Amino acid sequence: MIRLPRFTYVAARSVAEAADHLAASGGRAMLIAGGTDLLPNMKRRQQVPEVVIGLRGVREMAGIRNGEGFRIGAMPTLTDVVRDECVRAAAPGLWQAAGFVATPHLRNMATIGGNLCLDTRCTYYDQSEEWRRAIGYCMKKDGTTCWVATSSPKCLAVSSTDTAPMLQALGARVRLVSASGERDLAVADLFANDGMAYLTRRPDEILTEVVVPDLTGWRSAYWKLRRRGSFDFPVASAAIAVKLSKGDVVEEARIVLGAVASRPQSAPAAEAVLRGHTLTDELIAQAADLAYPLGKPMDNTDFELVWRKKMIRPLVTYALKDVRGDETKALRLRAVLR
Repeated sequence: MIRLPRFTYVAARSVAEAADHLAASGGRAMLIAGGTDLLPNMKRRQQVPEVVIGLRGVREMAGIRNGEGFRIGAMPTLTDVVRDECVRAAAPGLWQAAGFVATPHLRNMATIGGNLCLDTRCTYYDQSEEWRRAIGYCMKKDGTTCWVATSSPKCLAVSSTDTAPMLQALGARVRLVSASGERDLAVADLFANDGMAYLTRRPDEILTEVVVPDLTGWRSAYWKLRRRGSFDFPVASAAIAVKLSKGDVVEEARIVLGAVASRPQSAPAAEAVLRGHTLTDELIAQAADLAYPLGKPMDNTDFELVWRKKMIRPLVTYALKDVRGDETKALRLRAVLR
């Protein structure tokens, strides 16, 4: 049995209280929501906070509220998101992304805020402490070498969150709160392409809320590649959001690739080719070709990197056909079983 390290647990009752505890900790504290990411990391000694600040009792961060668009507190579980009919109707891509995370048991615990801030993953990092010690550790924790590419000056651990690419494609924003104030940040600006410093959220800040804009006229879809179709982290994904005008002409488009870098990757050239046109098979193929070069997976997770890269085209293609309104149930089943 792998045991947790010793730590002090503090149950915060408000955002202000949690922020004060973070500020007073001097960088020795971490936040816990559902714990599905942090606790396994602590058992493997990848993260060893002296203080763990629980957010489960913070009511300000609960619930999903509608208005112009909708607001999702950081603490609703992924199951809460999947069960919300307003989310399913307005943002089917987000509904799909949340529903594809792990298993029902984990979705019952994991929160949307936690999935946004999910630690980056790597074959050389996600191992027991003894395994990592045997290879001299890695750059991300206790070592100096990135074993994915030994000459790399930075860590190449991969972003494996499902909801972040989709929320980025939907133009969502997050609210970050600290003892010194708060700030509003686009989801696209929450991430950096660095496996270690992958979040621009400061250590003293709490992600309290996700704000999704009015999605009238928008269609969205999320497609994901993983080894086991009912459980695993993504090893490549495509999040698509398209706004259609009369005649189903693309007015605006956002294409975001997940799990191919240390942050979600936008595909501006592929987005641009869609604007002003209808989603024909030929146009969809052209957009998929333009998105393909941006997928540059490294040998840091499941499947061969060549296979992961090869799957970028079909993932983008399937997602665009999904937003076009094609019947894609059979395609999804094939993608799960292949």
